Amino acid sequence: MGNELNELTAFAAVASERSFTRAAVKLGVSQSALSHTIRRLEQRLELQLLARTTKSVAPTAAGAALLKDLSPALEQIDRALDKARIVRHRPAGRLRIVMSRSAAVMVLMPRLRAFAEAYPDIVLDVVTVTGPVDLVAGEFDAGIQLGEYIQKDMIAVRVTPQLRLAVVGSPRYFALRRMPQKPKDLRDHRCITLRLPSGPYRWEFEQGRKSVTIGVNGPLIIDDTHLVIQAALAGAGLGLAYEDQVAEYIAKRRLIRVLEDWTPPIPGFFMYYPSRRHQPAALSALVNALRRSQQ
Repeated sequence: MGNELNELTAFAAVASERSFTRAAVKLGVSQSALSHTIRRLEQRLELQLLARTTKSVAPTAAGAALLKDLSPALEQIDRALDKARIVRHRPAGRLRIVMSRSAAVMVLMPRLRAFAEAYPDIVLDVVTVTGPVDLVAGEFDAGIQLGEYIQKDMIAVRVTPQLRLAVVGSPRYFALRRMPQKPKDLRDHRCITLRLPSGPYRWEFEQGRKSVTIGVNGPLIIDDTHLVIQAALAGAGLGLAYEDQVAEYIAKRRLIRVLEDWTPPIPGFFMYYPSRRHQPAALSALVNALRRSQQ
């Protein structure tokens, strides 16, 4: 198909210019190469498309009929290619982005107004999920994910500083229970569990060289960190969330943090995408906006 299109484009140029010399300059090819292309097209169609003399070139009746039908199609192709080039060089079009709801709230939403005002021709099509996603299989342009879950063949750009997790419970909950001093004490507590695609999340803790993973139990398993926080606020049990998400509740004593010395920093969120090669301008704009927001 590519060779056929090249041949038809070459024919249209010669027929319109009525000159191999001018058409060769227009197409950026040699006159001999252009002449060879036209001969190959005529041989394949078994039609003479151009009448040639030493002084002039003109389409035959068959060539004129072909040019009449061909010109609108080639113009439409040119317009389509121009649109594609605009996507490459001008920040515009639709971007499909996948992330957790926590990433959407913590990373994207605080910057969305400024980004939308700066780039009114970009539409962000955001899908929220729990757990890692294969960008290529899901036909996403990019994603935002914790650094530890990003595949090594992806380009990753940091969009938050390091984060910390926090185990929290309401004063109502602790009014009837002792606060856990070590991760193993959680086995005696009602915990709100976050569900991942692979199953319930096992809470991970570190202190110095000690590393502990606890499979918690409780009255609720749910796939949204924000609902985990709401359940903890309601006194249903202990919840695990990002420190930034619960800092205001802790400051107002609506939640009490425990096991703080067992929750060291984690890498934080990164925006990731398959390759920098031929990256659309819209994606570059979003990457730069989120990356700059952390400087």
